[in-house]
Amino acid sequence: MILFLLLFELSVIFGFLLDLLLADPAKLPHPVVIIGRGITFLEKHLRAIFADTPRGRRRGGAVMAALIPVTTFIVTASLCIAAWLIHPIAFFLLHTLWCWQAVAIRGLAKEAKNVYRCLTNREDPSWLIASRKAVSRIVGRDTQALDADGVMRAAVETVAENYSDGVIAPYLYMMIGGAPLALTYKSINTMDSMVGYKNEKYIDFGRVPAHLDDAAGYIPARLGALLWICAAAMTGRSARGAWRIWRRDNRNHASPNSAQTESACAGALGIRLAGPAYYFGEFYDKPTIGDDLRPIEPEDILRTNRMLYAASILAVLLCMAGSCVFLMLVG
Repeated sequence: MILFLLLFELSVIFGFLLDLLLADPAKLPHPVVIIGRGITFLEKHLRAIFADTPRGRRRGGAVMAALIPVTTFIVTASLCIAAWLIHPIAFFLLHTLWCWQAVAIRGLAKEAKNVYRCLTNREDPSWLIASRKAVSRIVGRDTQALDADGVMRAAVETVAENYSDGVIAPYLYMMIGGAPLALTYKSINTMDSMVGYKNEKYIDFGRVPAHLDDAAGYIPARLGALLWICAAAMTGRSARGAWRIWRRDNRNHASPNSAQTESACAGALGIRLAGPAYYFGEFYDKPTIGDDLRPIEPEDILRTNRMLYAASILAVLLCMAGSCVFLMLVG
């Protein structure tokens, strides 16, 4: 048990450091890519199996919502057990790899910083076009008509929001069930990102996957908001403002989870986020989050990145402490 705990803790630390150093190398096979292909395959065949009616589409989506997470956990847990039986070092290497791939910190911060570079490169006559293109890599909304403020808000919002499902949620599930459970959560989140839309194609098929993602992310989102408030204090931002706006605006989103860390971020920076936006050509009259105490500026992207790193360190420490307590109790 002591050896397992030591290797588990080391794999979490090494996975975190690898993400900070290397992000997600494009040439390294990623579990989420494999999961995504499985979702595409299942959707195609489930739509053919079940009737093309609202009820039939909901049933097909429900089957997918069961098969993808269960298969992900069984496969990854089995491989971890097999690696441990081969040698503890084999387990350590595999678990480190998946701890690395289960989170997305540097990659997110790097993309956001690229948006900042485009916004501040005013010598380039096409700086706004470049900024829109850069932010389109990390947001789901339409970016073609965004002004500079809209680009900045989109970048800040996505960093804060993705801390919840890209960092704290994987680490929380990692604390409970190691990398296999963290990747299982990623499979649920990936399903939601692929089929959880409220449009004509997915309003029925994606309903159960979307609700499952809401349930899986419910506690992590709220814990993430508290950690983000702590991170605001650590980085010289307003923890009091973050707390106040989080308490007031954490429900200002169609999703029960998306506004949690976003509201804490808005309060920490003293800016207004969210509001109306276009997605796939459709207008969504979303409520705003935060108070417009000052105009948003490009440096807010860098400030948000610093809070992201601080909150991520807190998430790793929480994961390590929690896993130690859990293993000692069951051991």
